[in-house]
Amino acid sequence: MPTDYGALAIWGAVVALGVATFGIRASFIYLFSRVDDVPSRATRALQFVPPAVFAALAVPAIVAPEGSVALVGNERLLAGIVAGAVAWYVDDMFATILAGMAALWLVRFGT
Repeated sequence: MPTDYGALAIWGAVVALGVATFGIRASFIYLFSRVDDVPSRATRALQFVPPAVFAALAVPAIVAPEGSVALVGNERLLAGIVAGAVAWYVDDMFATILAGMAALWLVRFGT
């Protein structure tokens, strides 16, 4: 996709964002290396970061695969619901992936 920006501006933005990302991560490493005991409140809050990031990445791909919300005729949503139910009851990551992929395959190619 062509833009009006030159190569130097694009690479400058990439480098600046990379340095900013590194700085944010390094600041947390530095902060937690200086603190002897991480407060329990911070530890409890940080436990929710991985599920929140995963949900932020996965839910748009499931609910809006074509760029707009599609609840009817969305095979990914159905497979995600099946995978979520299996994850809730079985608590096994391999079984969850297998059930979700099997449901997606059946909906996409089985009917």
